[in-house]
Amino acid sequence: MSINRVIINSSPLIVLLKSQQAELLPQLFTEVLVPLGVFEEVTTKDDIASTQLPNISWIQTVEVNAIAPEVAAWDLGKGESQVLSLALKNSNCAAIVDDRAARRCGQALGIITIGTGGLLILAKRRGLIPSISPGIQALRDAGLWLSDSLVSLLKQQAGE
Repeated sequence: MSINRVIINSSPLIVLLKSQQAELLPQLFTEVLVPLGVFEEVTTKDDIASTQLPNISWIQTVEVNAIAPEVAAWDLGKGESQVLSLALKNSNCAAIVDDRAARRCGQALGIITIGTGGLLILAKRRGLIPSISPGIQALRDAGLWLSDSLVSLLKQQAGE
């Protein structure tokens, strides 16, 4: 199944912006939805991501009026809860989340979840980047913690 619409959480969005890899998103997906809670979380910080995000034309901010009870039961952060609640209502959307509990929640509720590392694998498979290794290093440099075993797994899945 091809994923065309995604809903992204703040952590993946921030590290993609800081690592200068955010432009992969509109190349991979036709719609990139950002819940207002995520937008506010990113733009209230004082960093490069907060200054870049308001000027990006390819994102769509979406208001999330209520957190789904089945998501609220997981006691996740505001951004994760909005992303997963929106994805639950829109079954044709995948959720881009890195938080382990949020990924488990999404999987338990039948939501397709993608991590930031998974985006690099997808970009390589679609021929947008030749290798995920530089992208992984850029994500780490931007502050995303990735264990060595996860990096090995990502490289293996990317055929590297």
